[in-house]
Amino acid sequence: MSGLSYVAVDWGTSSFRLWLMSASGKVLGERRSDEGMTTAARTGFAPVLQSHLDALGAAADLPVVICGMAGARQGWVEAGYIDTPAHLTDILNGAVVVSGQAREILILPGIAQRDAAAPDVMRGEETQLLGALGLNAPGEALVCMPGTHSKWVKVRGGTVERFATFMTGELFSAVARDTILSHAVVGAEEAVDGDAFRAAVAAAFAAPALSANLLFRVRSRQLLFGGSAQAARETISGTLIGVELAAGLAEREQGAPVTLIASGRLQRLYQMALEALSIPLDAVDAEEAVRRGLAGAAATIWKK
Repeated sequence: MSGLSYVAVDWGTSSFRLWLMSASGKVLGERRSDEGMTTAARTGFAPVLQSHLDALGAAADLPVVICGMAGARQGWVEAGYIDTPAHLTDILNGAVVVSGQAREILILPGIAQRDAAAPDVMRGEETQLLGALGLNAPGEALVCMPGTHSKWVKVRGGTVERFATFMTGELFSAVARDTILSHAVVGAEEAVDGDAFRAAVAAAFAAPALSANLLFRVRSRQLLFGGSAQAARETISGTLIGVELAAGLAEREQGAPVTLIASGRLQRLYQMALEALSIPLDAVDAEEAVRRGLAGAAATIWKK
């Protein structure tokens, strides 16, 4: 495999990201679209992939490594789960080949926590962990990965020991769109109301059991004392994130930093929330993490 070495793909539920990579890990070209698993399941995964490869003029013999929902049960080929405790090398060893293709295409598996008291799964985030921490990162790391379904992961010596998923992003969408609080956020501006957000984070972190009451106060406060739609939106967001942090930080060792893997607005909000609680953090860009993870997988699998 000379010249252009491989193709890396992050295939989500609703998004598709592809990078053409050199053997040294340099990005030579990229493609993005909304042809995630939901769309590709209807139109065909192979045609979607090939259309983007053709657009970049990718050679016919370039191998492809994929992470994310293309490996789900409803995806292209099911690439099951590696059970916790799962060393990150186990993910590479569990890569599944997509048969019947002219080029070599591998899909990375996810990680499952088969604990009847706390069952959980991740798919795609394991590759971000690989990119952010490396295969054999020494010591312990508590990792926060915000999103529609946020993940909090405990990693020790390159092994994912346990993790927990929080539906924070999905709850925010539902609460802001489908409850009485939808009236409070009409016309909210894009800018973040930092004061309202930090106050809500602190209140929810201190008393997570009051979360349902704290959310209703968004409505009553606006009715009785006024306030902007922007402040209402950030109070909802801060309340839900504060509740998540109360659980996610419960086992953090005193003084230990949190590794925050995020990008864009979510990175700003979670960084602001952690700083409001005086929690030290190491920030890693989520897109860079998944790209580095796919690069590490390719380097190991194909021994480049």
